[in-house]
Amino acid sequence: MNDYGNMLLIAMPIFLLLILVEMFWGRIKHGEQQPVIDTISSLSSGMTNILKSTLGISIVIISYPWMVEHLQVIQLEKGSIWPYVITFVFMDFTGYWMHRLQHRVNFFWNHHIIHHSSEEFNLPCALRQQIAVMTNIYTLVMLPLALLGIPGEVLALVGPIHLFSQFWYHTRYIGNLGILEYILVTPSHHRVHHAMNDLYLDKNYSQIFIVWDRLFGTFQEELETERCVYGMRRPATTWNPYIINFKHLWQLIVDAWRTQNLADKFRIWFMPTGWRPADVEQKYPVFTIGRMSELKKYNPFYSKWFTAFSVLHMSVIFALLCFLFFRFGEIEKSEALLNGIFLLLAIFGFTALLDKKQYGLISMLAVAVAVVVYCISQRDWFGINGFMPAGSVVIALYFSATALAALWFYNHELRQSEAQMS
Repeated sequence: MNDYGNMLLIAMPIFLLLILVEMFWGRIKHGEQQPVIDTISSLSSGMTNILKSTLGISIVIISYPWMVEHLQVIQLEKGSIWPYVITFVFMDFTGYWMHRLQHRVNFFWNHHIIHHSSEEFNLPCALRQQIAVMTNIYTLVMLPLALLGIPGEVLALVGPIHLFSQFWYHTRYIGNLGILEYILVTPSHHRVHHAMNDLYLDKNYSQIFIVWDRLFGTFQEELETERCVYGMRRPATTWNPYIINFKHLWQLIVDAWRTQNLADKFRIWFMPTGWRPADVEQKYPVFTIGRMSELKKYNPFYSKWFTAFSVLHMSVIFALLCFLFFRFGEIEKSEALLNGIFLLLAIFGFTALLDKKQYGLISMLAVAVAVVVYCISQRDWFGINGFMPAGSVVIALYFSATALAALWFYNHELRQSEAQMS
């Protein structure tokens, strides 16, 4: 199993525990109940991201080890702490600029839209990470580290630490942190970043050290007189992470096709985020929130039974994901990839069902059939029978029962409101 997967096995239970603590604190201390389905959507997005990352579902243009081997100019002293310090600070500096680019340029916004898609601000929304980047193009940003001869092992360790360190400040329940507000990114700073108020929009891009925003003129403090409104000016209106990840890209493709202006077909990709050709915008308007009062949160009705079913099913998928990581080094890469595809399809079908879409039901039925066929043909589920007798039978029965439950819920509850959402 790769180092990133090993670190995830440690980090995921910690993240889940902190999410539960936040939910408990919000209910006991503030009398608030976080929307369950929104949390499930965030968790599903996080799972798709880590599956894509650990399974290596991307096209490698140029690898960092290759750059070190062929381009390094000097080599820092081995065993020193400096390669780790330099890497961490450099990642944070370049992270600021890449983050700023993702917010400011139409094409790159598609790489980041998922993270801002929640209309809540809580720890689960930190898990909304992209699957839209299908190449490792951002590796090129690490060229200066390669010139210094910093080995790939350092990046493999520092990268996840830098990423995981951004989890804690996605919360509304931590206030001003005094002097730390001038050094680190705090929950207050990041609340501003996730807000879509005119005053707060496109501010506070920093990831760990807030000094970058203060240096480059993009800092905005949170004001008591301006309550943060979370979400996007063009709301996602879906729980499905796959749709969210690619909806902006699809809009760009459609707009580029529809416009009659040849120049606009090319420049749309590099214009400021949200820009559309004038002829397309006039003929095919897209709903965009102008005033914060226009926000109507995406919050379809679900019965308590369906909500409970949703929590159970996402918990089982999460457990199967943990099992995949646990077995990663003991099964063939092709088996790990197949296992991951099963889970990715299961997440797609279920989140589409959350949107009350018929294709969500069809997808869940198809996944259940595929799981049963695999368990029968292999007489196992990727080695689970070695840990739990008849484990593959349990999994086959569970997915069969889940398909029947989904069919019942869709016919008796979800289909009634599908037409209203279309």
